[in-house]
Amino acid sequence: MAGKRAIDLPYSRLKHAVADILQKEGYVGSVVKSGDDPKGSLHVEIRYQNEVPVVTGLKRVSKPGLRWYVNKRQIPTVVGGMGVSILSTPQGIMTGKEAKKCGIGGELLCTIW
Repeated sequence: MAGKRAIDLPYSRLKHAVADILQKEGYVGSVVKSGDDPKGSLHVEIRYQNEVPVVTGLKRVSKPGLRWYVNKRQIPTVVGGMGVSILSTPQGIMTGKEAKKCGIGGELLCTIW
């Protein structure tokens, strides 16, 4: 929303997994890890379409004060199927569609549209 072309953030495996999902879904450009642990960083390029960011909204659902766990029947659809929900499952970080296909639930991290 600030109009930046790229962001750099401290590296973690969770952030890298979420960024990889966003890249696979087409919301961000390249995702590159630079540096060595524990001082590594993650470089994420933001995608724009006609000078408008591709990501129009993001909502963090599960927070440290209140965790949201859903089973396979409670996984939400985001903006009528146009968005993506991201879950942390026993098989790793995945989208809501992948979790439904695998028949598992988990912690609902965020929704993106």
